[in-house]
Amino acid sequence: MSNNLKKIDIINHLNKKTGFSKIHSNKIVNDLIDIILENIKTGQLNIKNIGSFKVISKKQRLGRNPKTKKEYVISQRKTVSFAPSKFLLKDLNKIL
Repeated sequence: MSNNLKKIDIINHLNKKTGFSKIHSNKIVNDLIDIILENIKTGQLNIKNIGSFKVISKKQRLGRNPKTKKEYVISQRKTVSFAPSKFLLKDLNKIL
C-alpha cells in the first residue's frame, strides 16, 4: 500500500484480504466512515487502542498571503484533531 490512501485503495485491500465483493467492501468502508463522523460530531470520539478524535473550534482571524502581503479574513471553522493511543504508538515504534 502507498503512503497516500484513497477510499478505493481501502476497499480493494479489504476485498483482497477478506474475499468480500467490492460492493460489500464499499458498504463496510462507507458505514465505518459514517459511524466515525456521527460520533465525532458530538465533540470527541475515543477508539480503544487506536486513538481519539476531537473537534476543535477555531476563531475568525486575520491572515496574510506571504507572496503578495495581501491581508484577508480567515473565517471561523471547526477542525478535527487526532491523538494516537499509547498502544498504537508502541506498535508503530516496533516497526520502525
